[in-house]
Amino acid sequence: MALIHICVMFALLLSADALAAADQPRREIRFGVAAQFPPFQSRNPQGQLVGLNIELGNALCVQLNARCVWVDQVLVEDFPALEARKFDAIMGMAPTLERRRSVSFTDHLYPFTTRLVGRSTSGLLPQVRSLKGKRIGVLLGSNREAFARTKWARRGVIIKSFWLNDDLVRSLVAGEIEATLQGTVEIREALLDTDEGRDFDFLGPPISAPLLGDGVAIAVRKPDTALRQELNCALEQLKQSGEYQRIIQSYRLDAAPAAS
Repeated sequence: MALIHICVMFALLLSADALAAADQPRREIRFGVAAQFPPFQSRNPQGQLVGLNIELGNALCVQLNARCVWVDQVLVEDFPALEARKFDAIMGMAPTLERRRSVSFTDHLYPFTTRLVGRSTSGLLPQVRSLKGKRIGVLLGSNREAFARTKWARRGVIIKSFWLNDDLVRSLVAGEIEATLQGTVEIREALLDTDEGRDFDFLGPPISAPLLGDGVAIAVRKPDTALRQELNCALEQLKQSGEYQRIIQSYRLDAAPAAS
Protein backbone atom coordinates (compact mmCIF):
# COMPACT_ATOMS: atom_id res chain seq x y z
CA MET A 1 0.00 0.00 0.00
CA ALA A 2 2.88 2.34 0.79
CA LEU A 3 4.30 1.77 -2.68
CA ILE A 4 0.96 2.68 -4.26
CA HIS A 5 0.89 5.96 -2.32
CA ILE A 6 4.47 6.73 -3.35
CA CYS A 7 3.62 5.94 -6.96
CA VAL A 8 0.57 8.19 -6.91
CA MET A 9 2.71 11.08 -5.66
CA PHE A 10 5.33 10.20 -8.26
CA ALA A 11 2.74 10.19 -11.05
CA LEU A 12 1.57 13.65 -10.01
CA LEU A 13 5.15 14.90 -10.11
CA LEU A 14 5.63 13.35 -13.55
CA SER A 15 2.48 15.05 -14.82
CA ALA A 16 3.66 18.41 -13.52
CA ASP A 17 7.10 17.88 -15.04
CA ALA A 18 5.53 16.88 -18.36
CA LEU A 19 3.49 20.08 -18.47
CA ALA A 20 6.49 22.19 -17.53
CA ALA A 21 8.69 20.54 -20.14
CA ALA A 22 6.17 20.23 -22.97
CA ASP A 23 8.53 21.95 -25.38
CA GLN A 24 11.56 19.89 -24.35
CA PRO A 25 12.79 16.66 -26.02
CA ARG A 26 11.34 13.56 -24.42
CA ARG A 27 13.55 11.71 -21.95
CA GLU A 28 15.23 8.47 -23.00
CA ILE A 29 15.66 5.25 -21.05
CA ARG A 30 18.29 3.04 -22.64
CA PHE A 31 17.82 -0.67 -21.99
CA GLY A 32 20.63 -3.11 -22.68
CA VAL A 33 19.24 -6.35 -24.08
CA ALA A 34 20.71 -9.65 -25.32
CA ALA A 35 18.13 -10.51 -27.98
CA GLN A 36 18.60 -14.26 -28.13
CA PHE A 37 16.17 -15.65 -25.56
CA PRO A 38 12.69 -16.18 -27.01
CA PRO A 39 9.95 -15.77 -25.93
CA PHE A 40 11.40 -13.10 -23.63
CA GLN A 41 13.66 -11.13 -25.94
CA SER A 42 14.68 -11.89 -29.52
CA ARG A 43 14.43 -10.53 -33.04
CA ASN A 44 11.78 -11.59 -35.51
CA PRO A 45 12.57 -12.33 -39.19
CA GLN A 46 12.20 -8.60 -39.92
CA GLY A 47 14.88 -7.78 -37.35
CA GLN A 48 12.43 -6.21 -34.89
CA LEU A 49 12.78 -6.78 -31.16
CA VAL A 50 9.93 -8.90 -29.80
CA GLY A 51 9.09 -10.76 -26.61
CA LEU A 52 7.73 -10.34 -23.11
CA ASN A 53 10.62 -8.26 -21.79
CA ILE A 54 10.45 -5.95 -24.81
CA GLU A 55 6.71 -5.40 -24.37
CA LEU A 56 7.09 -4.72 -20.67
CA GLY A 57 10.01 -2.34 -21.23
CA ASN A 58 8.10 -0.36 -23.84
CA ALA A 59 5.04 -0.21 -21.56
CA LEU A 60 7.18 1.07 -18.67
CA CYS A 61 8.56 3.80 -20.91
CA VAL A 62 5.07 4.86 -21.98
CA GLN A 63 4.03 5.00 -18.33
CA LEU A 64 7.05 7.22 -17.58
CA ASN A 65 6.52 9.40 -20.66
CA ALA A 66 9.98 8.36 -21.84
CA ARG A 67 11.37 7.03 -25.11
CA CYS A 68 12.71 3.48 -24.97
CA VAL A 69 16.08 2.97 -26.64
CA TRP A 70 17.14 -0.65 -26.97
CA VAL A 71 20.89 -1.28 -27.01
CA ASP A 72 22.02 -4.69 -28.26
CA GLN A 73 24.53 -6.48 -26.10
CA VAL A 74 26.18 -9.85 -26.55
CA LEU A 75 26.07 -11.01 -22.93
CA VAL A 76 23.15 -10.74 -20.54
CA GLU A 77 25.39 -9.96 -17.58
CA ASP A 78 27.32 -7.05 -19.13
CA PHE A 79 27.84 -5.08 -15.94
CA PRO A 80 31.00 -3.29 -17.19
CA ALA A 81 28.96 -1.78 -20.06
CA LEU A 82 26.27 -0.73 -17.60
CA GLU A 83 28.85 0.94 -15.35
CA ALA A 84 30.37 2.62 -18.42
CA ARG A 85 26.90 4.13 -19.10
CA LYS A 86 26.47 2.51 -22.50
CA PHE A 87 22.89 2.03 -21.31
CA ASP A 88 20.86 2.86 -18.21
CA ALA A 89 19.55 -0.57 -17.27
CA ILE A 90 19.68 -4.23 -18.30
CA MET A 91 16.30 -5.69 -19.15
CA GLY A 92 15.36 -9.19 -18.02
CA MET A 93 17.72 -10.73 -15.46
CA ALA A 94 17.38 -12.92 -12.39
CA PRO A 95 18.41 -10.91 -9.30
CA THR A 96 20.68 -13.49 -7.68
CA LEU A 97 22.76 -12.83 -4.56
CA GLU A 98 25.94 -12.81 -6.65
CA ARG A 99 24.58 -10.24 -9.09
CA ARG A 100 23.32 -8.00 -6.27
CA ARG A 101 26.94 -7.45 -5.31
CA SER A 102 27.42 -5.52 -8.57
CA VAL A 103 24.04 -3.92 -9.35
CA SER A 104 20.64 -3.09 -7.89
CA PHE A 105 17.39 -4.59 -9.13
CA THR A 106 13.82 -3.44 -9.55
CA ASP A 107 10.92 -5.42 -8.19
CA HIS A 108 10.28 -8.68 -10.02
CA LEU A 109 8.67 -8.24 -13.42
CA TYR A 110 7.38 -11.81 -13.19
CA PRO A 111 8.35 -15.12 -11.53
CA PHE A 112 10.12 -18.00 -13.24
CA THR A 113 11.10 -21.56 -12.43
CA THR A 114 14.16 -23.60 -13.42
CA ARG A 115 13.73 -27.22 -14.55
CA LEU A 116 15.80 -30.13 -15.79
CA VAL A 117 14.56 -31.36 -19.17
CA GLY A 118 15.46 -34.53 -21.02
CA ARG A 119 13.92 -37.64 -22.56
CA SER A 120 10.95 -38.72 -20.47
CA THR A 121 12.32 -42.29 -20.34
CA SER A 122 15.77 -41.24 -19.09
CA GLY A 123 14.99 -41.57 -15.40
CA LEU A 124 17.23 -38.59 -14.65
CA LEU A 125 16.57 -36.27 -11.74
CA PRO A 126 18.07 -32.84 -10.90
CA GLN A 127 20.42 -34.38 -8.36
CA VAL A 128 24.18 -34.94 -8.50
CA ARG A 129 23.92 -38.69 -7.89
CA SER A 130 21.56 -39.00 -10.85
CA LEU A 131 23.52 -36.71 -13.18
CA LYS A 132 27.11 -37.74 -12.41
CA GLY A 133 28.91 -38.52 -15.67
CA LYS A 134 26.01 -37.13 -17.73
CA ARG A 135 26.28 -34.23 -20.17
CA ILE A 136 23.99 -31.34 -19.22
CA GLY A 137 23.46 -28.37 -21.54
CA VAL A 138 23.14 -24.78 -20.30
CA LEU A 139 23.08 -21.38 -21.97
CA LEU A 140 26.35 -19.47 -21.85
CA GLY A 141 26.32 -16.63 -19.32
CA SER A 142 23.02 -17.65 -17.75
CA ASN A 143 22.28 -18.07 -14.06
CA ARG A 144 21.67 -21.77 -14.81
CA GLU A 145 25.24 -22.08 -16.11
CA ALA A 146 26.56 -20.46 -12.92
CA PHE A 147 24.52 -22.86 -10.81
CA ALA A 148 25.49 -25.97 -12.77
CA ARG A 149 29.20 -25.16 -12.79
CA THR A 150 29.23 -24.28 -9.11
CA LYS A 151 27.03 -27.07 -7.74
CA TRP A 152 27.31 -29.91 -10.25
CA ALA A 153 30.49 -29.71 -12.37
CA ARG A 154 32.90 -30.12 -9.44
CA ARG A 155 31.04 -33.28 -8.45
CA GLY A 156 31.32 -35.12 -11.74
CA VAL A 157 28.51 -33.72 -13.88
CA ILE A 158 29.69 -32.69 -17.37
CA ILE A 159 28.44 -29.18 -18.19
CA LYS A 160 28.21 -28.11 -21.84
CA SER A 161 27.62 -24.41 -22.53
CA PHE A 162 25.83 -23.20 -25.66
CA TRP A 163 25.61 -19.72 -27.13
CA LEU A 164 22.11 -20.20 -28.58
CA ASN A 165 19.16 -22.20 -27.33
CA ASP A 166 18.53 -23.54 -30.85
CA ASP A 167 21.98 -25.16 -30.83
CA LEU A 168 21.41 -26.56 -27.34
CA VAL A 169 18.05 -28.07 -28.30
CA ARG A 170 19.51 -29.65 -31.45
CA SER A 171 22.22 -31.29 -29.34
CA LEU A 172 19.63 -32.57 -26.89
CA VAL A 173 17.43 -34.05 -29.63
CA ALA A 174 20.50 -35.61 -31.30
CA GLY A 175 21.57 -37.23 -28.03
CA GLU A 176 24.81 -35.26 -27.77
CA ILE A 177 23.73 -34.16 -24.28
CA GLU A 178 21.45 -36.05 -21.92
CA ALA A 179 19.52 -33.12 -20.46
CA THR A 180 19.35 -29.34 -20.17
CA LEU A 181 18.83 -26.98 -17.26
CA GLN A 182 16.40 -24.31 -18.43
CA GLY A 183 13.82 -21.73 -17.57
CA THR A 184 10.39 -23.34 -17.83
CA VAL A 185 8.94 -20.93 -20.39
CA GLU A 186 12.04 -20.88 -22.61
CA ILE A 187 12.33 -24.65 -22.97
CA ARG A 188 8.59 -25.06 -23.41
CA GLU A 189 8.65 -22.82 -26.46
CA ALA A 190 11.99 -24.09 -27.77
CA LEU A 191 11.21 -27.81 -27.45
CA LEU A 192 8.38 -29.19 -25.33
CA ASP A 193 5.56 -27.55 -27.30
CA THR A 194 7.03 -28.65 -30.66
CA ASP A 195 6.79 -31.91 -32.62
CA GLU A 196 10.42 -32.65 -31.76
CA GLY A 197 9.57 -32.41 -28.09
CA ARG A 198 7.17 -35.37 -27.98
CA ASP A 199 9.69 -37.62 -26.25
CA PHE A 200 10.93 -34.98 -23.80
CA ASP A 201 9.58 -33.70 -20.51
CA PHE A 202 10.44 -31.99 -17.23
CA LEU A 203 12.52 -34.34 -15.07
CA GLY A 204 11.87 -34.04 -11.36
CA PRO A 205 10.66 -30.97 -9.47
CA PRO A 206 11.66 -27.32 -10.06
CA ILE A 207 15.07 -26.39 -8.69
CA SER A 208 15.29 -23.61 -6.12
CA ALA A 209 18.64 -22.07 -5.16
CA PRO A 210 20.05 -18.59 -4.46
CA LEU A 211 22.27 -18.87 -7.56
CA LEU A 212 19.20 -19.30 -9.73
CA GLY A 213 16.85 -16.69 -8.29
CA ASP A 214 13.08 -16.99 -8.61
CA GLY A 215 12.07 -14.06 -10.78
CA VAL A 216 13.09 -11.66 -13.52
CA ALA A 217 13.85 -7.98 -12.89
CA ILE A 218 15.66 -4.97 -14.36
CA ALA A 219 19.26 -4.31 -13.30
CA VAL A 220 20.41 -0.72 -12.70
CA ARG A 221 23.58 0.85 -11.35
CA LYS A 222 23.62 0.91 -7.56
CA PRO A 223 23.65 4.74 -7.32
CA ASP A 224 20.62 5.02 -9.65
CA THR A 225 18.03 4.76 -6.88
CA ALA A 226 15.73 7.29 -8.58
CA LEU A 227 15.56 5.25 -11.79
CA ARG A 228 14.90 2.06 -9.84
CA GLN A 229 12.06 3.75 -7.96
CA GLU A 230 10.61 5.19 -11.15
CA LEU A 231 10.57 1.77 -12.79
CA ASN A 232 9.02 0.16 -9.71
CA CYS A 233 6.29 2.79 -9.62
CA ALA A 234 5.62 2.43 -13.34
CA LEU A 235 5.36 -1.35 -12.94
CA GLU A 236 2.87 -0.94 -10.09
CA GLN A 237 0.81 1.46 -12.20
CA LEU A 238 0.77 -1.01 -15.10
CA LYS A 239 -0.59 -3.64 -12.72
CA GLN A 240 -3.23 -1.28 -11.33
CA SER A 241 -4.42 -0.35 -14.84
CA GLY A 242 -4.60 -3.95 -16.10
CA GLU A 243 -2.02 -3.34 -18.83
CA TYR A 244 0.48 -5.63 -17.11
CA GLN A 245 -1.99 -8.54 -17.11
CA ARG A 246 -2.84 -7.90 -20.76
CA ILE A 247 0.84 -8.14 -21.73
CA ILE A 248 1.80 -11.26 -19.81
CA GLN A 249 -1.31 -13.37 -20.38
CA SER A 250 -0.28 -14.58 -23.85
CA TYR A 251 3.08 -15.88 -22.56
CA ARG A 252 1.51 -18.58 -20.37
CA LEU A 253 4.04 -18.19 -17.58
CA ASP A 254 2.30 -20.79 -15.42
CA ALA A 255 1.04 -23.11 -18.15
CA ALA A 256 2.01 -26.77 -18.42
CA PRO A 257 3.63 -28.03 -21.64
CA ALA A 258 1.33 -29.07 -24.45
CA ALA A 259 0.14 -32.67 -24.31
CA SER A 260 1.84 -35.10 -26.69
